Amino acid sequence: MSTDISAGSRTDANPSAKGNPDPAMLIKETTTQAFSADVIAESRNQPVLVDFWAPWCGPCKQLTPVLEKAVKEAGGSVKLVKMNIDDHPAIAGQLGIQSIPAVIAFVDGQPVDGFMGAVPESKVKEFISKLGDGGGGKDAAIEEALAAAAELVTHADYDEASQLYSAILEQAPGNVAAIAGLANCLIETGDRERAREVLAQVPDDKKNDAAIRSVETRLTLAEQAAKLGDPKALEAKLAKDQNDHQARFDLAMIRSAEGRHMEAADGLLAIMKSDRGWNDDGARKQLLQFFEAWGPADEATLAARRKLSSLLFS
Repeated sequence: MSTDISAGSRTDANPSAKGNPDPAMLIKETTTQAFSADVIAESRNQPVLVDFWAPWCGPCKQLTPVLEKAVKEAGGSVKLVKMNIDDHPAIAGQLGIQSIPAVIAFVDGQPVDGFMGAVPESKVKEFISKLGDGGGGKDAAIEEALAAAAELVTHADYDEASQLYSAILEQAPGNVAAIAGLANCLIETGDRERAREVLAQVPDDKKNDAAIRSVETRLTLAEQAAKLGDPKALEAKLAKDQNDHQARFDLAMIRSAEGRHMEAADGLLAIMKSDRGWNDDGARKQLLQFFEAWGPADEATLAARRKLSSLLFS
């Protein structure tokens, strides 16, 4: 427990303190090391606003006194924790904060709402009032965290995204989106064994979820590709014999695992053009597996589906 939480015992000893809190106890600076106690733990007692700022930021200097005044006037229903991102950039980075000032509200250990910029005092008071009415709830917090993790994935920040997905699963152990997201991150970083362990957490009634099926297929393909050897050796085989369909097939498997989806699809389509019946229509069947693993919105899935349709029906 943090110092602020343990202060609850002192409040009990002094009943008047709870109704008339010391303003100094409502506002504090924090560090990366203290963030868990000052924000995550403390937000389980009442909402905590985190003000991300920097000394060089002019709008920050405008917003901070407005925040402090509004928090004091809220009479202890909310606390304010300030974090200098120049000295402590890690937390802001994990939350995907791109500009300051940024204020994020935490409730029950999770970010539930926020705003950016030096908003007027009336908007700050409205924001605090909304927190008092529930702050968007735990479900909203989880959705925001999932969105932040997905944004990290788009920037290939798989380690940070994994941490965020793990944090979501601590609050919602059966969350399918978080399970699929974490497993995908682990596949990206080469930790396939742990990805399997994460997928084992999927509730029985969610095992057929499209996101779960996609990541399971992707994991299976990655494990298969890891056993196929050196892609340069396969390229050399193809250079000698363009009809070496097995070499082309194996190379397509490796290209898919490398994220080179269009190359993988084109390799299988080339086999189909040359010998549709090869390996019991194995190239087409594998291409359909790729589509499931890559997802229906993947550019390579869309392009390869068009090429496959032309090949099959022209």
